Amino acid sequence: MIVPSKIFLVVAFALALAGCAGQNTHDLLNKTTIIVPASDIAATHNIFVATTRQKATKEPRQVFDGDRSPSTSFASVEVTVPKVHQVGAIERVKGSANSNPAKDFTATDVTFYEGGPQFAKAVGADIAMRGDRALVFVHGFNNGFDDGIYRLTQIAHDTKYPGTPVLFSWASSGKTTGYIYDKESANAARDDLEATLRMLAKSRAKSIDIIAHSMGTWVTMEALRQLAITGDRDLGGKLGYVILASPDIDVDVFKKQMIRYGKPDKPFAVLLSGDDRALRLSTLISGDKPRVGDYGDAADLASYGVSVVDLTKTKGGDRLNHAKFADNPFLVQLLGDRLRAPAGLASEETAPAQLDNLGQGLGKAVGSVAEIVITTPFKVLTIATGG
Repeated sequence: MIVPSKIFLVVAFALALAGCAGQNTHDLLNKTTIIVPASDIAATHNIFVATTRQKATKEPRQVFDGDRSPSTSFASVEVTVPKVHQVGAIERVKGSANSNPAKDFTATDVTFYEGGPQFAKAVGADIAMRGDRALVFVHGFNNGFDDGIYRLTQIAHDTKYPGTPVLFSWASSGKTTGYIYDKESANAARDDLEATLRMLAKSRAKSIDIIAHSMGTWVTMEALRQLAITGDRDLGGKLGYVILASPDIDVDVFKKQMIRYGKPDKPFAVLLSGDDRALRLSTLISGDKPRVGDYGDAADLASYGVSVVDLTKTKGGDRLNHAKFADNPFLVQLLGDRLRAPAGLASEETAPAQLDNLGQGLGKAVGSVAEIVITTPFKVLTIATGG
């Protein structure tokens, strides 16, 4: 139970975070189509979607809202990226204004599928066409449907991922004050994510990579745990990279999940940062229990067979420091370099020359003294540079 004084601190902190973000209507589609020259568009991405959200009826421009659906719905969204896009950024208009494709990420078309079989056929065809790989992104707390669509578009574009992007969008309320609601929505979505991963495994995909962020890491770990219980933790050998960014999971719970899952056979990374302000809210609500995303003992986590990447001394794209993996240009570059090599061919070994190159690039990207510490079950690697 949260005592009154702690409730006050939680609410005050939540309102402070909400204030810095400004009002967001979570509109995805434009009211009217804006035509721009093709030369203003850098790329068009087709994002496939499995979601436990209700279809938006009150605000159709949202496409899917924050209410929970008892079943999984399927869709695909076409998104354009402007030529002026900067790596790590998501260029967006504020409020309910129309997106300008020459300046902003813009959703131009939505396709709805009648059910799982129709979706499986469509996504399977795309996977076969793009190189037999799929990237599943599971968003975090306080995300509207639009947030997940645009974040995955940005990740796929900036990393130059050579496969099919699939968003798993669970029913977050999209409100900073909706933490408890989101937590229950995450719990309710575990089976749906498991079923989505099994569906993708039945396609021609040779590798299914997963990136999960914040509270989405909870949904992901529970789905992986359930797969392990059934004896299919690696999706018939098709599970590729698992990347948990800023995990909003109690450390003790994560350890139990990893014990049940077992030591991973493929690259399995936890990205954490000691200056993650968003996770401070979670820690307060959770009775001051440490979260994996800002845990101070990397070696402890690594003993469960994961690689721990400490990003504390790198810059984030906003004051929350909660999405460094996607909004720091150099870290996006590192992620892309990793993802472009299939997990089965990736090595956990990093040569000294590679570390030197990475350090030089890091210095150029952040413009100051910075350091990434990678703790594996076998050794500790440090990528450091002076600005």
